[in-house]
Amino acid sequence: MPSYTVTVATGSQWFAGTDDYVYITLVGTEGCSERTLLDKPLYNDFERGAVDSYEVKVDENLGDIVLVKIEKKKYWMQDDWYCRYVTIKTPCGDYVEFPCFRWLVDDKEVVLRDGRAFLPQDDKTSIVKQHRQKELDQRRKAYRWKEWQPGFPLSIDANRHRDLPRDIQFDSEKGVDFILNYSKAIENLCVNSFMNMFQSSWSDFADFEKIFVRIKNTISEYVMEHWKEDFMFGYQFLNGCNPVLICKCTELPDKFPVTNEMVSVSLERDLTLEQEIKAGNIFMVDYDMLEGINANSTDPYTQQYLAAPMCLLYRNLRNKILPIAIQLGQDPDENPIFLPTDGQYDWLLAKIWVRSADFQHHQNITHLLRTHLMTEVFGIAMFRQLPAVHPAFKLLIPHIRFTIAINTKAREQLICECGIFDKANATGGGGHIQLVQKGTKMLTFRSLCFPDMIKSRGMDSTEELPTYFYRDDGYKVWEATKSFVSDVIGIYYTSDERVQGDEEIQAFVKDVCSFGMQDFDYCEFPKSLKTRDELVEYLTVVIFTASSQHAAVNFGQYDWCSWIPNAPSTMRKPPPKEKGQIDVKTIIESLPDRGRSSWHLGAVWALSQYQENELYLGMYPDEHFIEKPVKDAMGKFRKELAEITRSIKRRNEEKKLPYYNMSPDKIPNSVAV
Repeated sequence: MPSYTVTVATGSQWFAGTDDYVYITLVGTEGCSERTLLDKPLYNDFERGAVDSYEVKVDENLGDIVLVKIEKKKYWMQDDWYCRYVTIKTPCGDYVEFPCFRWLVDDKEVVLRDGRAFLPQDDKTSIVKQHRQKELDQRRKAYRWKEWQPGFPLSIDANRHRDLPRDIQFDSEKGVDFILNYSKAIENLCVNSFMNMFQSSWSDFADFEKIFVRIKNTISEYVMEHWKEDFMFGYQFLNGCNPVLICKCTELPDKFPVTNEMVSVSLERDLTLEQEIKAGNIFMVDYDMLEGINANSTDPYTQQYLAAPMCLLYRNLRNKILPIAIQLGQDPDENPIFLPTDGQYDWLLAKIWVRSADFQHHQNITHLLRTHLMTEVFGIAMFRQLPAVHPAFKLLIPHIRFTIAINTKAREQLICECGIFDKANATGGGGHIQLVQKGTKMLTFRSLCFPDMIKSRGMDSTEELPTYFYRDDGYKVWEATKSFVSDVIGIYYTSDERVQGDEEIQAFVKDVCSFGMQDFDYCEFPKSLKTRDELVEYLTVVIFTASSQHAAVNFGQYDWCSWIPNAPSTMRKPPPKEKGQIDVKTIIESLPDRGRSSWHLGAVWALSQYQENELYLGMYPDEHFIEKPVKDAMGKFRKELAEITRSIKRRNEEKKLPYYNMSPDKIPNSVAV
């Protein structure tokens, strides 16, 4: 009587083992086995992290094993079980791998294909075609689109983390509880005592050090020491938390009437302002997105203030980017142009207002919308349209890990009405909703393609801007990622016709555009892909957005935003309309009070922490792919990333302000925090 050796690997996640009844059925090209009991209560098999083997006897050879069905029948209480993989040893000694990496909940079952990736047009037998379709049908019922707010990209249809499909939940919900984490951060930073003085102002700038002393590091301390200086202000547009707004200025807009007479003292090349613009030495940042956004008036019911400033920047002879003019609103008739030659406090407060506007743009658009929400769109479409056997699913699944869960938790606690975001941010209380709605109208597919985004802002010249490390490191990681994607895609798509004939990848792309982005006319997301190059670029955008771009704009928050005057989360006085009336007292009374400072500090601390057991770019411990050519491509990818890491480390060794947010060893695979 032939027998098959079945090896089952249980995950190491919390509650990964089971004390329920577990059955297995092997389905082959020439028959299927009887439903065989592998484990029952009190057997103590399938414990957390265990690898157990069993014999399945059959009356005759089953042929090639194409499916494995695992069933878990609940014995007494809820006992979720996480299965990593199943390996079958056939009577003739061959091994067949069946990746799972799924949770079995209650009386559920999973049916697994073997680990080889197949395009839909390559499945020939009815049994695998039916399995493929059934899997997608089940997924579409579990992963449903929902509009959380009008004008937003669509999100998952789940109000709470616990409502999500078990496969995309965090292992422990407690680890990503925003209220718990922020409160713990505030306590650990020893700033909880200031919460009792919620609306009282600080005494002076030095007073902010009382809540800063516990979290100093190389960069944050340097920021504290130099934040008032123009070079530090300008540097952050290149390599701070929000290095995506600065543009080369080719023509001054009418709404920003800076004259040569105003700024000539700041220019170093004996050129007029117009000549400096033509020479490519003038840059601009415009926060017009903040125009008309309602400022927070919630908790504890005091009015906060926002501005929509514009800032003109100059590349001096030492290639430093320096501010030379600031207007704190979009209407020149109502807003004076502040200059470095004005009184020191006028100029300082103008820069603080720009930094506060930058904080709002960064948190709501650069960070929330363009990494978190966009990765969720890609993730939902992936689950709905790509079965586990599809090579694109296997490629993307590590980069979607926990993203839908963290976003759901954020909607539950952080950005909901009366959520944590309302406690300290000027765009809380609904302004953040308005801002994301405006940002969505500016979000195009091409703006997510890193090289296109850099070039569209005129920031691609390394000669003109040799210290734009976000760009330089980003180019390297983008190209390495694209090369890896190209290597994998080339294994399965031998021609452009193979892309066109893949109905699942076409459905994935269409789902992103027609549902995730709601067919917004302005988004310009493709509804189909015609070539391998287009597919490679599309999948590179997904992976880069979820990994590298998120890392670049998230993990530097601790460095750049912990010194609160450098990144005020809110302002308590309106922007000045006249010059010559600002003193230190006015600035201190404009900056966040003690309570909001404490909430802000807890937030940037918590958001900048890596997850326990973080998986970084190129790390794929869950082997969804079993083919050697793909594993070789992964090895090549890791070598390229390691070289990029080494080159960044060498560059940073002699720098007072090292830039490492795009270093591959600090880029998690996915948006998970």
